[in-house]
Amino acid sequence: QVTLVESGGGLVQPGGSLRLSCAASGFIFSTYRMRWYRQAPGKARELVANIDSTGGSTNYGDSVKGRFTISRDNAKNMVYLQMNSLKPEDTAVYYCNALQYITGPYYVDYWGQGTQVTVSS
Repeated sequence: QVTLVESGGGLVQPGGSLRLSCAASGFIFSTYRMRWYRQAPGKARELVANIDSTGGSTNYGDSVKGRFTISRDNAKNMVYLQMNSLKPEDTAVYYCNALQYITGPYYVDYWGQGTQVTVSS
């Protein structure tokens, strides 16, 4: 059974930091690229950060570049999102996603249940 379980969300003041974690099981974690998405109320889901299967390559959405850092530990089947200099507009439910392309446009992906991050004074 595949599971992705996020943790680490909560309420933080503007300018503060949070570290999200995602524990993966039920699939070969080290062969999947991992992503963090977020979705704010009334808005579309947004890709926040992406890391390749080895951890050697990362990409970020423009709104979080320079503030957020994605990392992974393949020995522990974990992916992390370090969020610094948080802003009220970072408030959203954050989701962990595992993605693997099979061939051509075909892919397999898995989602966690999400963790709420609220940035407010």
